[in-house]
Amino acid sequence: MTDRTEKTALTPQTHTTPPARFSHGVRKGNILQVAGQVGFLPAVEGEPPTPAGPTLREQTLQTLANVEAILEEGGAGWDDVMMIRVYLTDVDHFAEMNEIYDAYFEEQGLTQPPAARTTVYVGLPAGLLVEIDALAVLG
Repeated sequence: MTDRTEKTALTPQTHTTPPARFSHGVRKGNILQVAGQVGFLPAVEGEPPTPAGPTLREQTLQTLANVEAILEEGGAGWDDVMMIRVYLTDVDHFAEMNEIYDAYFEEQGLTQPPAARTTVYVGLPAGLLVEIDALAVLG
C-alpha cells in the first residue's frame, strides 16, 4: 500500500490570502515549495498589500523575509532550502541584488552548503523589482 502524505497549504499570519487560487507555500511529506514572493510588508487586516519601499534593497530584504516566514510556517529553515529562484525586472540590478543576497545569507549562520540558485529576468507589476521562490527538503 502506498503512503499518501497529505499536502498542506502554508499561509503565515504575515501574509494575506493569495489573490488567485494558489498557496503561498505547500508542504507534502518532507518537501516544501514556497511560491514566488515579493517585497510586500506584513499584512494589515483589511488593507491592501504595501511594498516595502521603492529600492531594490528594501524589496529584496522584505522578499527574503516573506520566503523565510513561509519556510518557518512549514517547519523549515534556510538550511533546508535546496533551490532558490530570483526573478528580477532589470538586468542592471543583478550585481546589487547579489551583494544584498550575499550579506543576507552571511547573517543567517547557515550550517549547510548554500542553496542552488537561478536568476531570471521578468516583468512584474508596476513598482515591484524582485520576486523569489524556494524549494526545501526537510529531514
